[in-house]
Amino acid sequence: MELCPSVKNILLLDSEGKRVAVKYYSDDWQTNSAKEAFEKSVFTKTQKTNARTEAEIVMFDSNIVVYKFVQDLHFFVTGGEEENEMILSTVLQGFFDAVGLLLRGNVDKKEALENLDLILLCLDEIIDGGIVLETDANVIAGKVSSHSIDAGAPLSEQTISQALATAREHFTRSLLK
Repeated sequence: MELCPSVKNILLLDSEGKRVAVKYYSDDWQTNSAKEAFEKSVFTKTQKTNARTEAEIVMFDSNIVVYKFVQDLHFFVTGGEEENEMILSTVLQGFFDAVGLLLRGNVDKKEALENLDLILLCLDEIIDGGIVLETDANVIAGKVSSHSIDAGAPLSEQTISQALATAREHFTRSLLK
């Protein structure tokens, strides 16, 4: 377990530092108020930087925080002080790119809130209990898309992967009968 790269939290905040989607995987912040205080502190410390083209890294309260901004959204990944910055940066980039794919390039607060279920599923596909599972944005977005299939939608309104998953599900059900 000690050799596995781990993440303490992933934060998606708006341009005012308010929560859009957050997940904590560490007991470092016991209460909700401690979590909100951490979010506000990290946002305040990083808001004057220009992390729009590349991810930035900062040491904050004995934690490594990697962050990147787009439009009115701020993406953060936090790890322990001994964690590898490159791994944290890869997690951040995977999350950032997967959200971009899921929101079809419309990455802003309004679109993120309308598709919050996809973003939360995205977080679940990337990290489980603090352990990094996946960082490839295409794989993450594919798994999230397959979870959010509306099986009742006509095949003409589904993407190819959704249609294949629906067909596979119908085929499996017919074999089990």
